Amino acid sequence: MAYLVFADGTGDSLPSSALELLTKARGLGGDVAAFYVGAGSDGDFAALGAHGATTVHHLATDSALPSAEAAAALAEVAAGFDAVLFGMGYLDRDVAGRLSARLGSPVLANAVDVAADGGSVAVTNEILGGTQRVITRAASTPAIVIARPKAFPAEPSGGGAPQVVAVGSPDVGHAGAVTVVERHVEQSEGPDLEEAEVIVSGGRGLGDASKFTMMEELAGLLKGAVGATRAVVDAGWVPYAMQVGQTGKTVKPAVYIACGISGSVQHRAGMTESGKIIAINTDPDAPIFKVAHYGIVGDLH
Repeated sequence: MAYLVFADGTGDSLPSSALELLTKARGLGGDVAAFYVGAGSDGDFAALGAHGATTVHHLATDSALPSAEAAAALAEVAAGFDAVLFGMGYLDRDVAGRLSARLGSPVLANAVDVAADGGSVAVTNEILGGTQRVITRAASTPAIVIARPKAFPAEPSGGGAPQVVAVGSPDVGHAGAVTVVERHVEQSEGPDLEEAEVIVSGGRGLGDASKFTMMEELAGLLKGAVGATRAVVDAGWVPYAMQVGQTGKTVKPAVYIACGISGSVQHRAGMTESGKIIAINTDPDAPIFKVAHYGIVGDLH
C-alpha cells in the first residue's frame, strides 16, 4: 500500500503532525511520500526524509491562502495512493475538505489510529466524548484521513534525503481569488501548549480569573505551559488558545497538573495520554481522579 502525508510548509516551522504521520505510515509498510506546500527548505525536506518520506511532492507557493491550489494539485498526485493523511492544522483541514469535494470521498476525521486491513485503510476514532471507539474501513481510494495531534510519536528512521518532485500550480479560477488584507499574530509567552513537556491547567475550582496567576507562576518555575478547561475559556477568564480538551487542544506532556478541574469527558479527551497526571481537587469523587496517576484531595489554594 502507499501513503501520502500532507505537510504544511507555510509557517515558521514544519508542524510536528507531519512527522508523526510519516512515522505512522512508515510503520504500516509500503510506500511513503509527502505532499509539501510552501516555499520549501532543505531542512524541511531532510526532516521529512528522516521520518520516512522517500519522495516529496513540492507545491511551491508563497500564497497566504494556498488551500484551493493545494487541493487541486493534491487531487492529481493522490491518485496513486491508498490514503492521504492530514494533521489537525487549519491548512490541513481546509485542504482535506476541498480534496474530499473534488474526489467525492468522505473525510475520516479525528483518527487516533490508522491500519492497513486487507487492502483497505481502517481508521479508529473516538465518539461520545471519547467513551467509545469505532473502526471505519474506507470504501473509496484514496482514503482521506485527519489524525488527532499526538496520536502517534514522531520518530526518525535514519532515512536519507528524499527525492523532491516539483508539482505545478493549477488554475483554480474563482476559488483562488482571495486577497489577505491584514494579518494578526496572537502574542504568547513561554512554551507552546502542544509541545510543552509540563502543563499546569486550571479549572473553575480556581474561583476567578485572577487566580490564574498561580498557574502561570507554577508553570514558569517548571518551565511549562498553562492550560485551561472549556468552562473557564467560555467564562472569558483566559483565551481559547489555552483550552485543552475535545474542542480545544490535544496535549501529551510528560507531566500534566490539573488544578481545580473536575475532569469532564470533554476535558479528559484532550489530556489522558499525558505521561503523568497529577490532580488537585477538593471533591474525592471528581472524575479527574479516574485518570490521574497521583491525586491530592485538598484545597489547591
